[in-house]
Amino acid sequence: MNKNDCIIRLEKEKDRRAVESLVREAFWNVYRPGCSEHYVLHVLRSDPAFVRELDFVMEQDGRIIGQNMFMRTVINADDGRDIPVLTMGPICITPELKRRGYGKRLLDYSLEKAAGLGYGAVLFEGNIGFYGKSGFDYAEGFGIRYHDLPEDADASFFLCKELVSGYLGGVTGVYQTPQGYYVSDADVEEFDKSFPPKEKLRLPGQIF
Repeated sequence: MNKNDCIIRLEKEKDRRAVESLVREAFWNVYRPGCSEHYVLHVLRSDPAFVRELDFVMEQDGRIIGQNMFMRTVINADDGRDIPVLTMGPICITPELKRRGYGKRLLDYSLEKAAGLGYGAVLFEGNIGFYGKSGFDYAEGFGIRYHDLPEDADASFFLCKELVSGYLGGVTGVYQTPQGYYVSDADVEEFDKSFPPKEKLRLPGQIF
């Protein structure tokens, strides 16, 4: 398959179950036994902060192979202002096509569209090794702190990209994760029952 032979388009309502299944496959046993990301996505679509104009799928030969979505949130600036920003994800590519350039193409397209809609910056949790290739840097370098994180804690997971040059100039403050990302384990378990059974495994490298 060639990553140039696919299209990126907005998600349609009829795509939702297929996208949730894709997210489930992509995240299963990655960060924890099983996963919650497919339910998080399901919940976020109904959140007022969900940006429908930035809810993308990547399609190849009629099959959805990737997705990305954005939420509006704020930085509580130290000077009392609330600075509007975006956060992103879940974002994923179907497991068999990972590390072949599809993810970067989807990410770069998504960021370009977000910038075109006038959004100033994106902050989220991710791996600098991948996201740095698309212009993300450590958020602490912008003077932005992750909520509820102790001062001496490792914040290398917390990344930022200005979509408008200088948008965060002179801004220091605390980033707030949208509440929609916080879901209960019980609700995840109940939702997951509607999908085909998969084995949950405790694997090295999981963080939860």
